[in-house]
Amino acid sequence: MLSKSKAFSGFSVDDMSVALAFYGETLGLDVAESDGLMTLHLGGGTDVLVYAKPDHTPASFTILNFPVKSVDQAVAELKRRGVRFEVYDLPGGVKTDANGISRDPGGPVIAWFRDPAGNILSVLEGMG
Repeated sequence: MLSKSKAFSGFSVDDMSVALAFYGETLGLDVAESDGLMTLHLGGGTDVLVYAKPDHTPASFTILNFPVKSVDQAVAELKRRGVRFEVYDLPGGVKTDANGISRDPGGPVIAWFRDPAGNILSVLEGMG
């Protein structure tokens, strides 16, 4: 029944105007707002719905992954735009360098950052 449906994902934020500025201006994504909802028009024709939720709780997992050719270049450019990257040193888990980049041989080169609502996003290489 749903196999032909053009499904899409969505997530919440606490402040739509702040989210619009972050996703549209800071990240440079193609965004559209209508009826209090924001749509992220991502590469490859993917759309993601973003909605404001008064009791928003940030996702505890990565909600969006952006494949890039070079994580180092993406991190440098996003830092210039004011994005702060997460630095992890978890026992038996994820470890990043001072720039927030994980180079674990068991996974892709990846760096995580948060949107203003606290949701986790990433840039990673070798996945697209």
